[in-house]
Amino acid sequence: MNYNKKTVKDVDVRGKKVLLRCDFNVPLAKDGSGTITDEKRIVAALPTIRYLLEEGAAVIACSHLGKPEPDFDKWVKKQTEKGKDPAALTEEKWKKSLDGLRMEPVAKRLSQLLGQPVLLADDVVGPDAAAKAAALKPGEIMLLQNTRFEKGETRNDPAFAEKLAGLAGVDGIYVSDAFGAVHRAHASTAGVARHLPAVSGFLIQKELEIIGGALAAPKRPLVAILGGSKVSSKIGVINHLLELADTIIIGGGMAYTFSAARGGKIGDSLLEADWQDYANDMVKKAAEKGVKLLLPVDTVIADAFAPDANTRVVKDGEIPDGWQGLDIGPDTVRLYCDAVKDAGTVIWNGPMGVFEFEKFAAGTKAVAQALSETGAITIIGGGDSAAAVQQLGYADKMTHISTGGGASLEFMEGKELPGVACLLDK
Repeated sequence: MNYNKKTVKDVDVRGKKVLLRCDFNVPLAKDGSGTITDEKRIVAALPTIRYLLEEGAAVIACSHLGKPEPDFDKWVKKQTEKGKDPAALTEEKWKKSLDGLRMEPVAKRLSQLLGQPVLLADDVVGPDAAAKAAALKPGEIMLLQNTRFEKGETRNDPAFAEKLAGLAGVDGIYVSDAFGAVHRAHASTAGVARHLPAVSGFLIQKELEIIGGALAAPKRPLVAILGGSKVSSKIGVINHLLELADTIIIGGGMAYTFSAARGGKIGDSLLEADWQDYANDMVKKAAEKGVKLLLPVDTVIADAFAPDANTRVVKDGEIPDGWQGLDIGPDTVRLYCDAVKDAGTVIWNGPMGVFEFEKFAAGTKAVAQALSETGAITIIGGGDSAAAVQQLGYADKMTHISTGGGASLEFMEGKELPGVACLLDK
């Protein structure tokens, strides 16, 4: 995939309407108050928005929020599959589920952060959005309703994409700045690029330059740290990094599949039995390619998956029945931290243990601290790794924290990202 894409600075936006795809999929309080509990994604969009407004563009921002089901019958089916009584699933309840994912809280907070009004449309491509977009003047910004309120969004419906692009007019421009959504070929992330010149915003530009640069021409040695619960979710990344990395470090729940594959006892630890052969093949392939593969040498085990469980440290492959591994052990911590000391580039995706529980956060915290002290380019691949680094207080010490969990994972797999492939090449 070509990472060298045109940005907002490569086009003249003055006096034009810009359809701007943001990632405003922010978490909302569960009490139904509409309170935004983490506004990082809104803040991340501000540099591109401010640039467009200062350059005299009229900005039509759009985003999805949550996972609304715009089809009543499909909503009933999904709720029934979750065990809900079909007789109790009324159209009123369906509409209420949609109301909880309207863009009002985002528009309000965005307006406060920008220091100017943000006009909110009552629909996505309906009469209200069309009228407000037509009347929008340079230097003004409006926000469409949740793009996933439209059935055509997730299926990349050509008719819906054409209507969405049409809001920007015949000489409009499409700017993509929602890195967290570029791995999806949706109407607002890819389809609209068939109708408007498409360029990236500053957020996507940064992701492409830093992660793309680390994969295409890394400062060596390149160390990849892979954690999380499942080997199966990281196969593509592992295969791709075996061609690129100098060292690959394995932690988290997926390490126990490697341990079991080598004949170790893992007690009640996470195990993907079907992936043991793959784990052994990976060890063999790493040796053939001269890639240093580091696996845990000891582990912190618990007698229950609970924050107050009893704990012990045992050697890898010696976990007794009734116990489960929930973090890397102290010897493994030293091994892994030593491995990143002299790295040129470190890519980290997935925590080392159950960092949400204080007792099992030591491994993840130690790796985060080691990354904060190294002179390497440090890239955190979104998702749980990003949450861990933020929670543990090391976010400002990292070179880059990706804004897209799934997107960064597919990026690191070497997959083509539809929302990036559709942008104009430089």
